[in-house]
Amino acid sequence: MFSLDDTIAAISTPIGEGGIGIVRMTGPDAASILYRIFRPGSRSDEFEFEPRRLHYGYIIDPLTEERIDEVLAVVMPAPRTYTRQDMVEVHGHGGIVALRRILTLCLRLGARLAEPGEFTARAFLNGRLDLAQAEAVLDIVRARTEASLRAAMGQLTGCLSEQVRQIRDALLPALAYLEASIDFAEDEIPERDISQDLALAVAGLSRLLADADRGIIYRQGVRAAIVGRPNVGKSSLLNRLLRTSRAIVTNIPGTTRDTLEETLNLRGVPVVLVDTAGIQAKPQDPIEQLGIERSRNALAQADLALFVVDASQPFSEADRAIAALIGKRPAIVALNKIDLLEPEARARILQTPTSPFDSFPAVPISALTGEGLESLEEAILEAVFSGRVTASETPMVTSPRHKEALSRALDHVRAAQAAYQEGVVADLVAIDLTAAIHALGEITGQTASEDLLETIFSHFCVGK
Repeated sequence: MFSLDDTIAAISTPIGEGGIGIVRMTGPDAASILYRIFRPGSRSDEFEFEPRRLHYGYIIDPLTEERIDEVLAVVMPAPRTYTRQDMVEVHGHGGIVALRRILTLCLRLGARLAEPGEFTARAFLNGRLDLAQAEAVLDIVRARTEASLRAAMGQLTGCLSEQVRQIRDALLPALAYLEASIDFAEDEIPERDISQDLALAVAGLSRLLADADRGIIYRQGVRAAIVGRPNVGKSSLLNRLLRTSRAIVTNIPGTTRDTLEETLNLRGVPVVLVDTAGIQAKPQDPIEQLGIERSRNALAQADLALFVVDASQPFSEADRAIAALIGKRPAIVALNKIDLLEPEARARILQTPTSPFDSFPAVPISALTGEGLESLEEAILEAVFSGRVTASETPMVTSPRHKEALSRALDHVRAAQAAYQEGVVADLVAIDLTAAIHALGEITGQTASEDLLETIFSHFCVGK
């Protein structure tokens, strides 16, 4: 899948203008290629690259002696590098033309363009990272909140991998005993009760899976579509939740014609808020009709609906039609504009919030003044976590792939546990234990297929 014998190169910083840009190379010829295109800034004839030290100089085209960029360059010899191969980085100015010229020189002198994620793939294949840690590298790059960053860092440092290895180590002796009793049935194999090994594995797997859904939410976030009739305060609510003026707000119905997305950090949970055009039965023009269709699509793709209604007006047929569109999707009714209510009515709705739709909880708010905003945020978190109290510690499992593999492993261990207790022949118990160990190996990479590795690393950017 990935060759380890050649030298690869890529631009490792985002494309565009910036203070610096980095071209990196790794492989057997990385250092020799750099030596051919680097000229030191000093005039000393005895210049020599010191490992792991930045050196000032210029990148030149060896054919024309043209100076391409003023740079800092570093050589990192194997094995103490990210890939455990020789590695080189050239830190130039953050302009795309200069970086591409440097990369082109590297490719011309024998390197090839790296595939997406190939640097991290080499780190995995050379044993510097296991597969769970390699996936954590991408999670760190994509982290949108402090909580998701902490979860990714925990996985990178091996917290999940260590737990998985402990469970696997509890199962391997049990499997070895079963296989020995099968292969050497005529010999006197010392009796061993593997019940405790299986119980420890079940407990460990159950513990990891108990908080997996919360971990996945911290990693992936949730999408919340803000829906409602025109002019009920959807854009005002978006601005209030974001604590900034992001959407245009006017008293004219139909101001929002397209969906607008912004990410809110809600106590560590990335919540993608989608402001939508007001949904009404009879659009006034084709553009409004297109906006409403996009609102329907946004609602269909959302994990949660924030259904905004005007609490100062009677609920209408249009509100009921929107509720029907929401269907069984998790939703919260934001009873907006309570600042317009008479004092008695306002006190009544604050004391006993009544949802016009029994299946949706209601929260009285004023997007204008911010009243009720904290209660709405609490309701969002409760809906996101299905009513479970959020624990303070960072969850270990944050990937749907890991959760699925752990679930398979737990099912197989439980099946082996039941079969062993019932006195089923060792062969059948061993089959389930083998499958459980294989599922755990998929997490750390010990039993991962080439197709799985290709899928994982294809999500990385080129240069990482």
